[in-house]
Amino acid sequence: AVLQEAQSIISLAISYGRSDQERADSQSGVVARYARSNDYHDVLAEPLEALTRFHLSLAEEPEAKALWYVDTGPFLERDLAQRAGLGFVGKHTGLISRRLGNWFFIAEIISTVRLEPDASEENHCGKCRRCLDACPTGALEAPFSMDARKCISYLTIELKTAIPEPYRRAIGNRIYGCDDCLEVCPWNRFAQESRLLKNAYREDLNGPALRALLSLDDKGFRDRFRGTPLKRTKRRGILRNVCVALGNVGGVDDLPALEIAAEDPEPLIAEHARWAIREIKARKFTSP
Repeated sequence: AVLQEAQSIISLAISYGRSDQERADSQSGVVARYARSNDYHDVLAEPLEALTRFHLSLAEEPEAKALWYVDTGPFLERDLAQRAGLGFVGKHTGLISRRLGNWFFIAEIISTVRLEPDASEENHCGKCRRCLDACPTGALEAPFSMDARKCISYLTIELKTAIPEPYRRAIGNRIYGCDDCLEVCPWNRFAQESRLLKNAYREDLNGPALRALLSLDDKGFRDRFRGTPLKRTKRRGILRNVCVALGNVGGVDDLPALEIAAEDPEPLIAEHARWAIREIKARKFTSP
């Protein structure tokens, strides 16, 4: 549909692995690893465009055409990547590379040049079920089967309405995505630090202070998260998630900020702030 004369798809993996440790402060928010840098769509555009030009320069067909994608359209990239031999679909339904573990983006070059296909990758999960056991909400209902409606990545990023109460406590202090099923995979012992994204890392996204985030107005939100993946959830989504996180890990010192948020003109933020207040007060009066 996007390139009618297409003959081949080149599947690419780009590591976003890091060698440093995640900040482990219970009063900080947890952002999924892939989002702790400037927006990968922007960072990878230039090298993908350069690689596409290089590919076309090698073609013996003067009228050859090619398009590149990096999670920028509805594309079955995971299954195409397995067919291309880039990795295999794990029991957590994500792609696993025997060279990069779980920490990589997938991109493609769609080309009118006919290329010799690579051998597809076979599954190498064996009897391991660490990812299934690690899922906080039980979204991984069986090997290779996920109920995305329960997934914390869906709940904190894609869901635009209220987070269902039965899943709020399981979210813990995560405010954007979840890496639990990826983190426990034994194939991560082969993970590598990213070269392409090394200079794009944002230290302010590694454990941001929850209460400080709660004070952001619209301008403050845009200034803080401009050029990062977090901007896609908008202020209402991030502050909704921050309220849930404070409801799970916050204390009485966070109540004044939450009481202000409970009067926010955005109903989504206000409702989750009221829930957080109830959770903190319940812990205060039930703790020994």
